[in-house]
Amino acid sequence: MSEKPKKENKLKNIIVVIIPIIFIVAVIAGIFIYKNKESKEKQITYDKLYQDIIDKKVEKIEMIVGGSSVTVKYKDSDDEKTTKVNSLQPFMDFINEQLKSGNDLKVDLKNPSAFLTIAENIFGLLPTILIIVLMVMIFKMQGFGDKNKVYGTEDENDTGVKFKDVAGLDEEKAELVEIVDFLKEPKKFKAMGARIPRGILLYGKPGTGKTLIAKAIAGEAGVPFISMSGSEFIEMFAGLGASRVRKLFERARKISPCIVFIDEIDAIGSRRTSNSGSESENNQTLNQLLVEMDGFDTNETIIVLAATNRPEMLDKALLRPGRFDRQITIPAPDLLGRLEILKLHSKDKKLAGDVNLKDIAGDTAGFTGAELFNLLNESAIIATRNGHKEINRVDIDTAVKKITVGLEKHNRVVSEKDKKLTAFHEAGHAVVSKFLETQKNVKEISIIPRGLAGGYTMYKTNEDKFYVSKTELEEKMIALMGGRAAEKIALNDISTGASNDIEVATGIARDMITIYGMSKSLGPISLKVDEPYELQVFGENIVDEVGVEVKQLIDTAYVAAQKILLSHMSILNAVADTLMEKETISEEEFEKFFNE
Repeated sequence: MSEKPKKENKLKNIIVVIIPIIFIVAVIAGIFIYKNKESKEKQITYDKLYQDIIDKKVEKIEMIVGGSSVTVKYKDSDDEKTTKVNSLQPFMDFINEQLKSGNDLKVDLKNPSAFLTIAENIFGLLPTILIIVLMVMIFKMQGFGDKNKVYGTEDENDTGVKFKDVAGLDEEKAELVEIVDFLKEPKKFKAMGARIPRGILLYGKPGTGKTLIAKAIAGEAGVPFISMSGSEFIEMFAGLGASRVRKLFERARKISPCIVFIDEIDAIGSRRTSNSGSESENNQTLNQLLVEMDGFDTNETIIVLAATNRPEMLDKALLRPGRFDRQITIPAPDLLGRLEILKLHSKDKKLAGDVNLKDIAGDTAGFTGAELFNLLNESAIIATRNGHKEINRVDIDTAVKKITVGLEKHNRVVSEKDKKLTAFHEAGHAVVSKFLETQKNVKEISIIPRGLAGGYTMYKTNEDKFYVSKTELEEKMIALMGGRAAEKIALNDISTGASNDIEVATGIARDMITIYGMSKSLGPISLKVDEPYELQVFGENIVDEVGVEVKQLIDTAYVAAQKILLSHMSILNAVADTLMEKETISEEEFEKFFNE
């Protein structure tokens, strides 16, 4: 049995024991509280009881041997009263004197109940029990034990992942093959005087396969693979993060050669700042990680793999040679990569004859491996829901729309006014894009609400772009402003429906000026800074100048979109009218408006 299940079973056993104890203690506490409340309502003072006995008003008293509580029954009442006796012996002497003097008082001495005695003892220990239970739970929550997962040891299966299970990363796999060779035959490299990299940093956007390729390295090398998330090092107790780092590397040394994988390392590897509060704990954890990676003996074959999607957040000391010697970008797959990933994930799927994986790969530019897996999975769910025996192309197209735009909402009630406005808005995007050379071809236009959008215009994304020209960015802004321009020209009104278009266009314009160096007046400079005060080096009015240029770009794009639509009003009206009638226009139907 692996260590993690053992710990989970141990925790379950503790919980099984603790919960009944807490329940019993709570019941006993409730009984005592209730009885105490009830007794307070029927209490009398000791002085009054003393005087009432002398006046022969008391018919009977009951006492528990060894106790201090006295139950009193009066002659003229059925109710019972209680009081506390500070000193039992003087009270008993007083009772005996009264009996000898002819008082007809009855005295009933009872032996104490075993259950009540035990209950009182438990109730007395209640604070101690609760403190112990609380401490056990805190210790378990904070994970004073090891939280890492080890694959490939004698009592645990290996990662179950090989290089053949990783598609679309051929160059990255080739770069990491020598790591596998070193783990298999370290002596061969050491004989040549080569030292294996201490650490390898894998970075890229989420879903590109960083964790998967790390597991594949361990699977190919046949060595133990210790996996831990960066967030698991940080806890509420000071010093725990550094302690966990020490334990992690102590374990790695015992099972060397091995791979230590730290996912989301930016949680502990971010740049060190002031030593205050939680930042002090983060700094201690990072310092311990730096020390451990420096402390590897030459005979220890331990490789640290780390993954992050925010490499710019990492401390520079962590990235220097001798720690993370290599930094490998894991990009979103290109066309061939997407095709290989789709082939891999479609092996257990029933695909219809009209499904062409190459076409799907072309239509999903920018999708990561995780998103492609999700696409095929959603397609299978949609096909099953529709009662299809196989996944057809319509199922896949529906899944693409669901993932990229949102869930279709046929039942949403839309007024005729909003429907018309949405029709002209989407028609404006499509018509303007058609007359822009660098913009993508329209694939589908719809005014059926999806997600938060009242309608959408889908474009064909059949190529991977690594660079974007200034002309393309400018025409992208023109296409984005096409919706607002169509509302203004056709309906002489504007709506909030263009808010996202304006936000995206403004972002493009701002990046053109401040990052890409495409400003006419400022020239090829980058205004991307870590702190606002750093902008002062460019002059006091730099912010105003940027604002003016951004506004000029947006205004120019808006005017250009209006000019295109005014020149082709007949097409704009025809597309909008067809949308009002059919709600959705396909690529072929859209092209007919221009052919006619």
